Amino acid sequence: MLSILRSLVQEVNSARDLQEALDIIVSRVQKAMGTEVCSVYLLDPATNRYILMATEGLYRKAVGQVSLAYSEGLVGLVGSREEPINLEDAPSHPRYRYFPETGEERFRSFLGVPIIHHRRVLGVLVVQQRESSRCFDEGEEAFLVTVSAQLAGVIAHSEATGAISGLSLTGEEAHDVSFNGVPGAPGVAIGSGVVVYPSADLDVVPEKPTDDIDQELALFEASVKAVRGDIERVAKRLASQLRPEEQALFDVYLRMLGDDAMPGEVANKIREGIWAQGALKQVVQQYIRHFEMMDDHYLQERAVDIRDLGRRLLSHLQEGEQKHLNYPERTVLVSEELTPAMLGEVPKGQLVGLVSVKGSSNSHVAILARAMGVPTVMGLVDIPVNQLDGKELVVDGFEGQIFASPSADLRSYYQAICDEEDELIRGLEVLKDKPCETTDHHRVSLLVNTGLMTDVVRSLSHGAEGIGLYRTEVPFMIKDRFPSEQEQREYYREQLEAFAPSPVTMRTLDIGGDKALTYFPIQEENPFLGWRGIRVTLDHPEIFLVQVRAMLKASEGLNNLQIMLPMISNISEVEESLHLIYRVYHEVREEGYDIHMPKVGVMVEIPAAVYQIRELADRVDFLSVGSNDLTQYLLAVDRNNPRVAQLYHSYHPAVLQALVRIAQDAHSVGKPVGICGELAGDPGGALLLMAMGYDSLSMNAASLPKVKSVIRSVSREWAIQLLEDVLLLDSPHVIKSCVDLALRNAGFGRYLRPGKSTAMAVSEAAVS
Repeated sequence: MLSILRSLVQEVNSARDLQEALDIIVSRVQKAMGTEVCSVYLLDPATNRYILMATEGLYRKAVGQVSLAYSEGLVGLVGSREEPINLEDAPSHPRYRYFPETGEERFRSFLGVPIIHHRRVLGVLVVQQRESSRCFDEGEEAFLVTVSAQLAGVIAHSEATGAISGLSLTGEEAHDVSFNGVPGAPGVAIGSGVVVYPSADLDVVPEKPTDDIDQELALFEASVKAVRGDIERVAKRLASQLRPEEQALFDVYLRMLGDDAMPGEVANKIREGIWAQGALKQVVQQYIRHFEMMDDHYLQERAVDIRDLGRRLLSHLQEGEQKHLNYPERTVLVSEELTPAMLGEVPKGQLVGLVSVKGSSNSHVAILARAMGVPTVMGLVDIPVNQLDGKELVVDGFEGQIFASPSADLRSYYQAICDEEDELIRGLEVLKDKPCETTDHHRVSLLVNTGLMTDVVRSLSHGAEGIGLYRTEVPFMIKDRFPSEQEQREYYREQLEAFAPSPVTMRTLDIGGDKALTYFPIQEENPFLGWRGIRVTLDHPEIFLVQVRAMLKASEGLNNLQIMLPMISNISEVEESLHLIYRVYHEVREEGYDIHMPKVGVMVEIPAAVYQIRELADRVDFLSVGSNDLTQYLLAVDRNNPRVAQLYHSYHPAVLQALVRIAQDAHSVGKPVGICGELAGDPGGALLLMAMGYDSLSMNAASLPKVKSVIRSVSREWAIQLLEDVLLLDSPHVIKSCVDLALRNAGFGRYLRPGKSTAMAVSEAAVS
């Protein structure tokens, strides 16, 4: 059964569209299980009805015609219960619903399993049998459940591909197709999708028509000629080193490139109006599918040769392709994995949004996007990238959501948000030089998180009082080697000079987890629980010592440097780090540099540190909570993983209780405590943190004006009462709603970004 399942998944994965995928499923499952009927019913999001989409055994004319209400019939029962139903005599069941156009009155045994993807019921997979004496056994039921689970993602992807193309399951026009990912950079953007794909990757080549068939034919013929020449040259060069049977492999390649072989089929596809790269993709994938399905091992291996040839041909077709991309005035850049270089290719002023299948909110591109103020969504694992080229897209960087082909209502809804954001920021500029102080005179320092000089420029224009977190890994990430001491010194001096005499807190190198250096790869089973942060630099003191030396020398004459240690989990790490810092301090002083010993603090971002605050505070000058990592470690949720991202919630009661304890314990021993993380930049979160007693809040520059406006408009007494109220609640969603309601009642409803439910309500209203 495992080999059958593997073969089925491979074949379905290479299907051209949803209908072909479903036809393959019903055909192969019917054959594998030896049943008379196999059918797939999909739930149409537009009508909330199950539609018979493919069948092997029922009348084919019923496909697309038979539909059931959400809870109607046995199919509806399987979907609503979200579990298999196995019946020996289906017609006798009270929920049985008979459709004469299917011809299913002949079949009595029934086994239906739900198709579920990310908690969403996509449809129901059904097998039926004529004999009433046959009940599908446990093994068959388990096999069908396995098939359903394995194929749910493929069906979801294919369904989304069709929807993005503008068609619903019923063939009607589709709008407002949404995909959920991870927020990368806040804001809303509306623009045209431009897909940038990795070179020579057939899987991500977009499907596009061509207006110039002759040009596409010429391009393809040139690529075939070039690949043939490459192979002949390699064969000739290696002729003296290979045996005849090995030399024959090159002949196989050359025969595949003959006009009556694969190139002929690609040319025919191009003549049908498909651009050369798309035609090549279709033919190569069809060849691969056929070879992989064969029983003969030798022929199965030929699929590898076909794939290799396809990549070679595609590589020649793509030469110069990326350089000549047409970037519209409002470009939303889309890719499997965005790189900083891709951002640099877009003409200045035309990049309005970013969408990436891979990556996280802490990736280099996300950091760049926040610095540039470009709304970004990352981690869109189920999105059919190649279908977004040229489509109008709405990028919601607040919620980590995108909409393809938005309706007029949804577009105007998000355009209003864009306009409100611009107007709000302009209105808050008057607060730039005013202190962040409550109406009852409680003072809070508002700092910024930075990594690039562009962050600094925006931060100063928004009235930041210093840097609460300078990510020193950024200079390391934009190099192809470790930066030298002098290079680091120049980076650090820029940041220190820009904010002098205000404090600049520099976090020592924090790599590992989802922050990788190409020249220092860390391969681990579970990187977030592995070698990262201070653990790396203490194991490599040569890196730590050079970095601290560069920081200290950069601070000469300014003396506004503070050093912060990341990922501290025990006291010995602090003591060892302090020993190295003091050692470097004395060495730099002996070299003649007139510097002051900087304040040293630790980041509280591991649960173990929460319970050692007093001991840590005895050894350092300040503490700073890394709320993003602390939240994900407390909740055991990787916030960059879209599959579990909905479980990550900064307002979780456990997170708030931990934050209260940290502030109380730090102040009990007289040490200041700040926080840097997404919660600090959220107006409601900032109020709660201020009420808890946090001395400083560090955030992205864009969040600073809103947070200052809210804090200046309330009393600390009011905020403390709000905190006491929410600490009695046991649901993060209820807590968030309670805080939002308090903000609205206080006149700050305009600061609250509409959530997904609001956007979807607008979308559904437009559809209906």
